[in-house]
Amino acid sequence: MSKLLKEEIVGIEKIAQEIYKLTIKSEYVSKNALPGQFINIKCSEGLTALLRRPISICDVDRAGGTFDVCFQIKGIGTEYLARKTAGELLDIIAPIGNPFHLSNDYKNIAVVGGGIGVFPLLYLLKESSHANRYTFLGYRNKDYVVLEDEFKNVSDKYFISTDDGSAGYKGLVTDLLEKELREKGIDIVYACGPTPMLRRVIELTNKYGTKCQVSMEQRMGCGIGACLVCACKTKAENDDGWEYSHVCKDGPVFWSNEIILD
Repeated sequence: MSKLLKEEIVGIEKIAQEIYKLTIKSEYVSKNALPGQFINIKCSEGLTALLRRPISICDVDRAGGTFDVCFQIKGIGTEYLARKTAGELLDIIAPIGNPFHLSNDYKNIAVVGGGIGVFPLLYLLKESSHANRYTFLGYRNKDYVVLEDEFKNVSDKYFISTDDGSAGYKGLVTDLLEKELREKGIDIVYACGPTPMLRRVIELTNKYGTKCQVSMEQRMGCGIGACLVCACKTKAENDDGWEYSHVCKDGPVFWSNEIILD
């Protein structure tokens, strides 16, 4: 159940070009958050950045009562957020959304992330220590590679790609995924990132008969399903064959056979 909270910032650090990691003290979130969920942050007071910003939960330290979120500066709201300092209080709604489906029945899992879509996958990997974990991460170039040690520590196989070849494989991260899917050893694929990447992941998992869940990245207004800002198409049993769902309330995680990516 999500709550409106005011929680203390423990620390903030720049981890890549225009990308920051924010550590927040919260007994409630650290005890209740599940992989795939997110928080909605009020970035500043006043009307300059009126809407909250949705940011995925990247990691949780239950023993320490803290959790991490990572974000990229993309506008005035995240600019304000990057200026925060330890000791300040954050106005957040958390945790929000439907999480990834985890099961001990999945012995071999793969995560596929692109850009800032990699962040919710770290917590998922940490919560899946029972499985063999294959990690596929794609970035623009080496300057945007983030949390490499953290991902390696929770991965049995770790692959990265960059558009320009400055780190790892030169090309699409989904090319690397397909090589592993051909072996028919992956039980489920979890993906988060740009729509073209998600579309290709769904095509590949359909081709090889592999279960797949995707986490949708959408702009949001309220974060509780009251507005239509984060509407997305999902399949439905009606004359049109589809309907609008809300990423904040019905997602952000969907089974790949539910979602329609135009």
